Amino acid sequence: MDIVEIRQLKKYFKDGPKEVKALDGIDLSIEKGKFTAIVGASGSGKTTLLNTIAGLYEPTEGTVIVDGLDLSKMTEEQLTVFRRRKIGFVFQGYNLIPELTIRENILFPLALDDSRPDTRYFSSLVKMLGLENHLDAFPHMLSGGAQQCTAIARALITKPSIVLADEPTGSFDMKTTQNVAGLLKMTAATFHQTLVVITHNLELAQLADRVVRLRDGKIL
Repeated sequence: MDIVEIRQLKKYFKDGPKEVKALDGIDLSIEKGKFTAIVGASGSGKTTLLNTIAGLYEPTEGTVIVDGLDLSKMTEEQLTVFRRRKIGFVFQGYNLIPELTIRENILFPLALDDSRPDTRYFSSLVKMLGLENHLDAFPHMLSGGAQQCTAIARALITKPSIVLADEPTGSFDMKTTQNVAGLLKMTAATFHQTLVVITHNLELAQLADRVVRLRDGKIL
C-alpha cells in the first residue's frame, strides 16, 4: 500500500527573469512502512520534493496525495493540522528549543495540538534512543548525537503517518552518523513509521529499502 502518490509533479521558482525548474515532472509512489532514501547532488530538487510532500510548497502542476489526502484540495489551516498530525520532521540543525528540557522538547508537538502523551509509548521511545537519563537536561548539555536523537523522538511522538528527514546526519562524524542512521531505521521499523530521508551520505542511503535518485528535478 502506498502512503505517498505523486503524479506529474512540477515546481518552478522565479529567480529574477529566469524560471528555475526545481521539480520537472516527478512520478513517485512511496510504500507505507518502508524506508526511502532520496539522493542527488546539491540543486537536484531533493529538499523541494521533501517540502512538497510536507505541504510546505504548493506544486506548480501535478498532484501530491499523502495518506489518502490530496494536498491541493486543502486550505492553509487544514495543511497546518495535516503537518502537525501526519508528518514528523527531523532536521539537520535539530531545531530544538533551548529553553525547554529534553522531555519538554520531545512532547512539544503534542502540546501544540493540546494532546495527552501516551506514557508507555513515550517511555519506549526515549529508552530506545538512549535519552531516559537526560530528560531533565537542556539541549546545550547534550552531545550533537543526543540532540539529534531528541529531534528523532520529537518527530515520532505524535505517531505520524510519515517521517521526513532532511540530511539528518549531515554534520556528524562517521561513528555518530552510523549510530543515528541505525536508530532512524530501527525506530521506524519498531513503531511502523514510513521514513523518507534526503541525504548525501551513501552509507545512510544503503540502509534504506529503496533509493530514489534525482538529477535536475527528475528521477533517474
